[in-house]
Parts: sequence; C-alpha cells; structure tokens
Amino acid sequence: MEKENENNAKPVDLLDILLDQDNKDPIILMDESGKQLTFEQVAVIPYEVRKEKRLYCVLKPVDHIEGIADDEAIVFLVDTDDDGNSVIRIEEDEEIAIAVFDKYYDLLEEAQKESKKDAQPAKKSAPKTAGKPAGKK
Repeated sequence: MEKENENNAKPVDLLDILLDQDNKDPIILMDESGKQLTFEQVAVIPYEVRKEKRLYCVLKPVDHIEGIADDEAIVFLVDTDDDGNSVIRIEEDEEIAIAVFDKYYDLLEEAQKESKKDAQPAKKSAPKTAGKPAGKK
C-alpha cells in the first residue's frame, strides 16, 4: 500500500515561482551529486541573444558554494526540458552572463531613479505677479 502524500502537495512550475513577485521563499535546487542548495531570488531578466528572446534569473546562494563569494550571484537560463517542464541551467557563456548582470544593474538604477523621483515632493514655483517687478519704476 502506497503512503498518501500528507501535504497534498501538487507540482508547481518553476516559472510560476520565478515570476511570482510576492514569492519570498527560497529556491532549492539539486547539484550534480544530489545535494540541496538554497538560493535567494534576486531578479528575472528578459534578454535577447542572437535575435532569440530568452529569460534569465539571477539567484544568490544562501548556502556556501565553493568558488562563489558570499556577495556573488549566479545567472541561470530559464529553459524547458524534453517533457516541457520549466528548468534552469547555469549560463555558461561568460559574455552572456555579464550582459545579463549589466542589464540587471541598468534596471536597478532605473528603478532607484524612479523611486527617488516618486519620493520627492513637487517643487513649488515662485508666485507669479502681474505688472513690474518690485522696486523698479
């Protein structure tokens, strides 16, 4: 007799998790040896490579990964497997990974500018008066 799933968990598409702006849960992936690695989602970045639109995600390891500094993140390509399921793969082309990071920094800078613009109160203009400026005849 098969044990019934106590959580009644249903499969969730990885892309749904990545695109959910309200999702703050860590993303858990398996490495080649089957070890679970926990990541924090930093960004999802659309990027065009050789006229092909692709989707990338930037994930920051929560767990220590050898060769990755604590303040570094990794660029993953969002792809599909043979069964049509969403999967992510480390982007191995260093030029593309750097370009995705550059786009991320550009978007971050743009968002910060918008945030500052929205936070500043509207400038008051000097009152306009009809006639000659004061003190002149």
